[in-house]
Amino acid sequence: MTHLVYPGALHTRFHHALGAMHLMGLSIETLRAKGHHITEDEEEAVTIAILLHDIGHGPFSHALEETIVEGISHEDISILLMDKLNMQFKGRLGMAIEIFNGTYPKKFLHELVSGQLDMDRMDYLNRDSFFTGVSEGVISFDRIIKMLNVVDDHIAVEEKGIYSIEKFLIARRLMYWQVYLHKTVIAAEQLLGKILKRARELALSGKKLFATPALDHFLVRTISKDEFISEDHHIETFAALDDTDIMSAIKVWADCADPVLSQLCRMMMQRNLYQVEITNKPPEKQLINRLIKNAESKYAVSKQEIGYFVFTDSIKNNAYKPGDGSIRILMKEGSIQDITTASDNSNLEALAKTVKKYIICYTKGLI
Repeated sequence: MTHLVYPGALHTRFHHALGAMHLMGLSIETLRAKGHHITEDEEEAVTIAILLHDIGHGPFSHALEETIVEGISHEDISILLMDKLNMQFKGRLGMAIEIFNGTYPKKFLHELVSGQLDMDRMDYLNRDSFFTGVSEGVISFDRIIKMLNVVDDHIAVEEKGIYSIEKFLIARRLMYWQVYLHKTVIAAEQLLGKILKRARELALSGKKLFATPALDHFLVRTISKDEFISEDHHIETFAALDDTDIMSAIKVWADCADPVLSQLCRMMMQRNLYQVEITNKPPEKQLINRLIKNAESKYAVSKQEIGYFVFTDSIKNNAYKPGDGSIRILMKEGSIQDITTASDNSNLEALAKTVKKYIICYTKGLI
């Protein structure tokens, strides 16, 4: 929903997958030039792995993850779809799946697909920065790729590239606060999630709602993770879903008989999003109680339904996790150091800390 804040942010995940695949090609070229043996089969496999790394994302991506299908992540769905493709291609994706899962003997190939300095992040920071116009996200991806090396089967960055890595980490932190966790983006994503939650609640209680066949499949039943994995028609129906299924339903639901769902959908269609306040401490109970009281008098809904109009949540931002596939710096004398100790930038230690903030969402006009 970032396009509601930055109108240019309408680029697709397909753009991103192709971009990440292109960067993977450059990385393999660089590592081969430095004497590391990567076979043609391995190159093909790691290229397939990065091309398909996000294939399991559903409509509206992270905003609706686990809303349509509970208890199953997009990574789980990616693996399921890759397994199905592997059957179609008579086992030719076997090595790509091993690399994606991190079970292939050459661990550094998995780190290029999924790690602290993978081609996924390298692409989306520059791409999202370009389409939103937020220049803080621009990183020197070409410089970073030229500095890549392999030491003890792990990706390392030569010391000369240390400043580019510092900029990469700072860019990531800034992009999260300015773009991905922008309060209007949060407002829109929370609203979208609440709409789907209410629609499922109604559908599961027997109320007939307009929906495309693919969306209806997930509205009218609760599917466990085991069922989703074992019964093929669930994954096939999920693959048929896209943003259009959701938005067409929201347009129709704006006029439905349920006051909660119609109100939420009208808010989305009219861009009358939640008011969002982000704070360093949990919001005061007095404020929450006052908002709930005002919502009860404004909307003719039950106490259980007030949670659609006033609620709290939290958000986290961590640009770097030391120890979690950390960014290794290859020093000139041959030693390996973590970026936080190799860098003379004291800000990096702060970037390694997870920042947690609290949000309170409520419909406009309640204060």
